[in-house]
Amino acid sequence: MREHIRLGRIAGVAVGINWSVLVVFALITFGLATGRFPVRFPGLDTVAYVVAGLAAGVVFFLSLLAHEVSHAVVARRNGVEVEGITLWLFGGVARLQGEPSTPRADLQIAGVGPLVSLILAGVFGALAAGLSALNLPGLVVDAFVWLAVINLMLAVFNLIPAAPLDGGRILRAILWQRRGDRTRAAITASRAGRGFGWFLVAIGLLELLFLPGFGGIWLMLIGWFLTNAAAAEEQQAKLSDELAGVRVRDVMSTEPTTAPASIPVDQFIDEYVFPNRYSTFPLTDNGGEPAGLVTLNRVKHVPADQRATTVVRDVACPLEDVPVVGPDEPVAELIPRMAGCADGRALVVDDGHIVGLVSPTDVMRRMEIAQLRGPRQDQHI
Repeated sequence: MREHIRLGRIAGVAVGINWSVLVVFALITFGLATGRFPVRFPGLDTVAYVVAGLAAGVVFFLSLLAHEVSHAVVARRNGVEVEGITLWLFGGVARLQGEPSTPRADLQIAGVGPLVSLILAGVFGALAAGLSALNLPGLVVDAFVWLAVINLMLAVFNLIPAAPLDGGRILRAILWQRRGDRTRAAITASRAGRGFGWFLVAIGLLELLFLPGFGGIWLMLIGWFLTNAAAAEEQQAKLSDELAGVRVRDVMSTEPTTAPASIPVDQFIDEYVFPNRYSTFPLTDNGGEPAGLVTLNRVKHVPADQRATTVVRDVACPLEDVPVVGPDEPVAELIPRMAGCADGRALVVDDGHIVGLVSPTDVMRRMEIAQLRGPRQDQHI
């Protein structure tokens, strides 16, 4: 999920938000300020409802962030690197670079999120009770009651044993421990996720047809998202199994042609594009260090009359947005990261120097070779 606003780093993990968060935030604030709060506490000033709604919405998203940060922290403790956290329309996503090495680690990473949400539900519930005992305004108390309930619902929903929900990850860990086959466990959890997703779509459709309001549309959207995400996870599990044991050095294109990041686009085209048959060029700074990656797809959008005054670095994908891997890393762990502005490419760096380039074509060719060799002997699917 692409982030549009970078918020900073928490516990060493980059945190950002997708624009869709603003939509949900507006809906939550509007719903509380014009629905729940005025109904429960009529006669108050409109500003009071709006402020309470805004505050509750902000704290709710901080709760979501705490949920995702807990995943990230436990993942790093179990040796799984975290690319970042993005809050978006349907909650949050902690983007892990790789997979847990044991069922126990998988269970810990998955289970900590719902646990944090349950703890937050208890904390907000206790605060509501305490504030009520102190005879504070009912509007303030009710905001904490809502936060307690919504965090409890978040925990319970995430514990449903259907990938990509945390409950699906827990199911995967349990099946992995029992069967000793991570791929088979992941496929089972993903198929449970697809079934649950279609169930939500059906319930949402029935609600839309037979009940007033448009709540069914929200259920259908969530179900559709879960169905597609679960299908993607199943495909990823199968792909990881086919590429088991394959390292980046086995698929990468070696000795790519690099270009200086500081030259004008017209010079880059004359000196690098025309003389070579490549469509992707890693960029280096003055010291020869990796500085980004540029593709013909990005260069061609520079108008001809601006190529002499536009520097290649300005149209390239910056290094922080390019997947950078070592030659001995598993290809299966790289694939989920091959997206975004790098057009599916990844840089292979060894000892600070660019030694290769991986494209989707490189990975697909390796998969085709693996399929020609037939199924692995140890596969149980």
